[in-house]
Amino acid sequence: MKQSLRENLNISRLAIKYARITLFFWIAVAVAGMFAFSSLKYALFPEVPFPVVIVNASATLDTTQVTESKLTNPIETSLRSLSGAEVFSSTYPGQAVINVAFSGGSNLDDSTKAVETALKNVSLPPNATLEVIPFNLNESIVVTYAISSENQSLESVAQIVRNKIVPSLEKISGLLRVDLLGDGNFRETKIENTPTTNPPTLIQFNKTDSLALQIVKRADANTLDVMSQVEQVMGQVKKSLPELQFNLGDTPAGYIEEATNATIEALIGAIVLAVLIIFFFLKNFESTLITALAIPISLLGTFIVMAIAGFNLETITLLGLALVIGIIVDDAIVDVENISRHIDLGESPRQAAIEGTDEIGLTVTVSTLTLAAVFLPIAFIGGNLGQFFKPFGITVAASVLISLLVARTLSPVLAIYWMKPNPIKATKKSLTDSFLVPIYRKLLIWSLSHRKLVIGIAMVSFVAGVSLIPLIPKGFIPKLDRGEFNIIYTLPTPKIPARFLKNIEANKTDDSGSSLLGEIAKSPESFLLRKTYRVGKKLEGIALDNANVESAYIIAGFQGNPLKGKIHVQLKSDRQLNTSEMQEKIREKLPPLKGGTISIEDILFVETGDDAPLKVALLGENLQTLNQTAETLKKQLKDIPGLVDIKISGDKNNLIIEHFQQQRVVYITANLLEEVGLGDVTNKVVKTAKTIVPSGVKLDVQGASAQVRSIFQEFGFALILAIICMLTVLYIPFGRWLEPLVVVLSLPLSIVGAMFGLLITQSEFGMISLIGLIFLLGLLNKNAVLLMDYINQLRQRGISRYEAILTTGETRLRPIVMTTASTILGMLPIALGLGAGAELRQPMAVAIIGGLITSSLLSLIVVPVLYTLLEDSWGKLSVNKFKQIQK
Repeated sequence: MKQSLRENLNISRLAIKYARITLFFWIAVAVAGMFAFSSLKYALFPEVPFPVVIVNASATLDTTQVTESKLTNPIETSLRSLSGAEVFSSTYPGQAVINVAFSGGSNLDDSTKAVETALKNVSLPPNATLEVIPFNLNESIVVTYAISSENQSLESVAQIVRNKIVPSLEKISGLLRVDLLGDGNFRETKIENTPTTNPPTLIQFNKTDSLALQIVKRADANTLDVMSQVEQVMGQVKKSLPELQFNLGDTPAGYIEEATNATIEALIGAIVLAVLIIFFFLKNFESTLITALAIPISLLGTFIVMAIAGFNLETITLLGLALVIGIIVDDAIVDVENISRHIDLGESPRQAAIEGTDEIGLTVTVSTLTLAAVFLPIAFIGGNLGQFFKPFGITVAASVLISLLVARTLSPVLAIYWMKPNPIKATKKSLTDSFLVPIYRKLLIWSLSHRKLVIGIAMVSFVAGVSLIPLIPKGFIPKLDRGEFNIIYTLPTPKIPARFLKNIEANKTDDSGSSLLGEIAKSPESFLLRKTYRVGKKLEGIALDNANVESAYIIAGFQGNPLKGKIHVQLKSDRQLNTSEMQEKIREKLPPLKGGTISIEDILFVETGDDAPLKVALLGENLQTLNQTAETLKKQLKDIPGLVDIKISGDKNNLIIEHFQQQRVVYITANLLEEVGLGDVTNKVVKTAKTIVPSGVKLDVQGASAQVRSIFQEFGFALILAIICMLTVLYIPFGRWLEPLVVVLSLPLSIVGAMFGLLITQSEFGMISLIGLIFLLGLLNKNAVLLMDYINQLRQRGISRYEAILTTGETRLRPIVMTTASTILGMLPIALGLGAGAELRQPMAVAIIGGLITSSLLSLIVVPVLYTLLEDSWGKLSVNKFKQIQK
């Protein structure tokens, strides 16, 4: 690369020429970034719309099988034309409920219209009714209050709530509806012209009969914003209604705020530690300040992009910002350190800034652009996972590009004004120069003399890293210690004696005066509901007997099923055990329900019902075969360590028939103990199932289990795309494939440390740790480019390849060590696993720290060795090809 081209492409020269404009520009960015930051909302995860359209059909049909044939099948056949949608259905005698789930990010209105259009020509029985109900999974419950009174009946309390509390809540922006549960009757509420019917339920909070007031937000509303408004309203309500007792049932708001604040604290800690390590190496206040300023300026610029894109400050985007601290520091360090080196050589600050940026500018630009090319494909991963990671990919790519602009413009301008020659420093060697450089030079000389041995060591390291993968637990999203969980229980359909049924049909009174008959005759659903309530009270009592439990409340009649209940358990903040340990303690105490099921469920970040982490589907046409296979598989799964709460969906007597994609299905679900990884358990389940499943029955892995499998495929595709982008960007400045090939071949060097770190801490190898690995590839690429570009510069000046490599090693060792050390220390607060949501952040930091330790050490040796080996091989091939042409 000609020097004139380096000068022409050096944006730093333009920034220095118009220094005042440069400063004013970044001041404007900082101010705008502050306003943008203040507009960003807190959230736990990206708020991706998950539209579901529910088709509720009914007709006068006697059996489930007839209903399936006359109602369910025709509707599902009509919906077959919908692309990219999954269709689930449950069929009961005379009723069919079909759920059409569209891919994440789809528009709910468009999805609803598509379903309505598909159903226009459906052929149904003459008396059939059809209702299409749009629903978004992000229309979630913001908070539930349990309301009771010592001297008034629940009916009176319900009347007060409807007349005095609900109207006040209706004024809240972002509110979808208010649900009042617990009075055992159907009630309708109307918020924003959206009528909803609440099925009969019974509520108890800490052993007290209560009502439950649920505030549900719109899909596009922010949980914390709505919660803040609700608290203001409820604060006034509590003062005006002293005769009522209000207890907080459950809310995700507290955990969201704690987890977000903990991530921000870790981010601040990363910035402080990074700045400290920079000062340790530079030993210069002005240089440190210039480098340190790049961090907040780059982040403020990123906040502008986030605000424009409509992103939130949530765990994933904040992890991305924590990730790029090292990159921001890296860009600034390389520029400032090189300018500082030129000043120490006797150049004026202005001349040093121009010469230093000419020398390093192309390297920094190319390496940072390749880093953006690594992260940008993550934003375009397909499916729901892609929608989840779109904010992350765009945020990181934007931050990387803004940090490059800061390093290329603001840092050199500040260097002109602030950095001064230091005669004492110029004569005094730093720790790197006096201690590390001699050691590294000797090691590099030895390595260049034993190239095959060095490559052999690198290959062994890579194989060792890969061999550790089977020993590491694999999962999707790490289990969070939220301090709360649900107990979901379902009772069997009771067998009512035939004589009772005959008396009910004839509207007669039982001669024996049976209270059971009277209750059933009055209301069969009420009878079932009260039975579910009584069972729930026993289970609630067991949970409350544990000293670590703060509160528990029952919803009998959960999800509209009178035989289904939910108990929300809230743990004390000063508990001695974590959430998983508490779940196991309570699980051991819960009695088995004869013919029914009990399951202890984690709180899902997107509330989809009571889906357990492990979910496999058995699909086929013969119901008896499906149920028999499910029962056999359930018995086998009990022998797999770590699986608990194993359940089979539906009813073996076929009171209900379920479909998935127009096929009959039976689901087997299970929860996991803390010490096992979902990916490992899923593999064991699939292996066991393949020995059991007969012909005519198909096995399908679904839910979080399927996400674990797809995540590696999706990230693998993104990684391949990223490497292709990286190679393309690297070819442009070097003009040959040698340097890009060296970079690609050196990328696996980060695996051994990353895998060893995950193994030692027993962190999951999943979605979050994969982010760390991709970051490592980008940083390793930057180091490799930094080395090879300077080697080429020195060789263009007439220096031999051998001496150019040694000189480059001595010159570039300090910035590489500085960036590695600052990134490791920056990740330390996250790796320590402190604060709410730490389980989610920790795997990324552990993978990065472990990978950086090995990759930086190996790359400093392996990259020069690979560079010479490939160039020599390249030369031999060219010579041989030339000789063949001559012959």
